[in-house]
Amino acid sequence: MKREGTKVPSFIVMLDKNLIQTLAEERMNELNNGLYIVELTVSPSNVIHLEIDKIKGGVAVEDCMSVSRNIEHNLDREKDDFELHVSSAGLDKPFRHMNQYAKNIGRTISVIGLDGKKQEGELVKVLTEGVVLRSMTKQLDEKKKRRILVEEILEFSFSQIKEAKIVISFK
Repeated sequence: MKREGTKVPSFIVMLDKNLIQTLAEERMNELNNGLYIVELTVSPSNVIHLEIDKIKGGVAVEDCMSVSRNIEHNLDREKDDFELHVSSAGLDKPFRHMNQYAKNIGRTISVIGLDGKKQEGELVKVLTEGVVLRSMTKQLDEKKKRRILVEEILEFSFSQIKEAKIVISFK
């Protein structure tokens, strides 16, 4: 039974994720401004979500529009019904690409280990196997009976990290 105003979907052929990635990268290479793909998903109903970021600086609306247009203009809407969302990687989302670590050297990040323990600190170095944070903690100086700041260097291998993201501060 068909309800009025609803569309009965025809047989949906899932779009090729590799083609979409190629089209996005093609435009990003043309723009030559440091854009890269953070995450690309294509649902079985052809809803495309593409998150992009930039090695230096932020992603402009024009960057998203340009990448979106290249994908849209090279897919056939008559053949493939699809929905396309192109956006920048959100500040509140965990890192999902190596470039996001490198981009944020000098910023405070929080790291949740596989054990569930959360650590915060300034991202000071990104290595091929992990990251190094500088954390300032308050400790009690037994001699002077007062709290002092102590610098602690924390190292995490990527295999130990469950989640890492920027700490947003409004100070």
